[in-house]
Amino acid sequence: MGLEKVCILGMGYIGLPTGALLANRGYQVHGVDVIPEVVDTINSGRVHIIEPELDTFVRSAVRSGKLRANLVPEPADIFIIAVPTPFKEGNKPDLSYVESAARSIAPFVKPGNLVILESTSPIGTTEKVESILRENGVPTELVFIAYCPERVLPGQVMKELIENDRIVGGIHSPATEKVAEFYSRFVSGEVIKTNARTAELCKLSENSYRDTNIAFANELSLVCDAAGIDVWEVIKLANKHPRVNILQPGTGVGGHCIAVDPWFIISEFPNQTKLILAAREVNNYKTDWVIEKIENAALRFEIENKRKPILALMGLSFKPNIDDLRESPAVKVAKKIHENHETLVVEPHIQSHVQFHLVPFSDAFEKADILVYLVGHRVFKPIPITNKQVLDFCNIKG
Repeated sequence: MGLEKVCILGMGYIGLPTGALLANRGYQVHGVDVIPEVVDTINSGRVHIIEPELDTFVRSAVRSGKLRANLVPEPADIFIIAVPTPFKEGNKPDLSYVESAARSIAPFVKPGNLVILESTSPIGTTEKVESILRENGVPTELVFIAYCPERVLPGQVMKELIENDRIVGGIHSPATEKVAEFYSRFVSGEVIKTNARTAELCKLSENSYRDTNIAFANELSLVCDAAGIDVWEVIKLANKHPRVNILQPGTGVGGHCIAVDPWFIISEFPNQTKLILAAREVNNYKTDWVIEKIENAALRFEIENKRKPILALMGLSFKPNIDDLRESPAVKVAKKIHENHETLVVEPHIQSHVQFHLVPFSDAFEKADILVYLVGHRVFKPIPITNKQVLDFCNIKG
């Protein structure tokens, strides 16, 4: 193919692993990020995010000279856009990062190049990228533009970037073929070809499906609490049925994907997404319910002991065993409880937090009156025997 240089826009949870993987496969990778500290960290061969094996990949790629980072793009054969796509007020998708990335590469895109959008995006975003490039002088009929969403699980990114199936949807058939050929070079899973709009909705559908299933588990936990029944036992027994697989309830739903992607469908198709919207509302409400349960427990302690309790809040990340706090319901809970109570916040996967003073588990366990488990980190599992009150929202004993 003669496509050997890759420019990646956004060196975060997807862009950096992808760049490190490609660099170790022999590609010359130019990573772009708007944060100078991120650029400097990468160029020193270090990582700014926690992901198993990523540090090894990055160190090797930088030492070989195959991976370098900068604040601005430069000419390449393949451009990959992996920037954030958050939502803004009213749960509307914010595509400003994607649009800015497309404008930034326009001066460097030439005929025969591949332009790939990996950022999770609403239907029609790949077409928007094509439109921006065309408006900025790029002969897009001669460029291969496609959407290929990431489908990796935090904590297993380096493995799943290679092994998971990938969906490639081009603006036109030649783009689909060219981009699929590129991914086939380093993906051992199946590379499935479709069109851009189908690929975009497929990604959103995957995470909306997960959100809906988690909502059922969270709603079931509310029912069990009201009925005085152990929800973890109910799920364990119900899942003995050969066609039942209820997921685990928790503090809510976080992360950049599952907590965000359903809104990308709802915002464009409000009349057709009643179930998806209901799932979002249930999962958001679960977080508020957790806050209320903690507040009630603290009030009971104060009444019984004539003083306010010290609360240990265990975990801030959006899921176990990672450092990712994006859209984390545990963070929302911690911020609200911290407003009215003395708290000891424990998050072993990060070194500091802008709002909370983080403490080791041992200190929190010793000083706290109430232990509140918000995230089921592996390191929390061996709970010492104690007479302290425990609020378990993540089946820490399971």
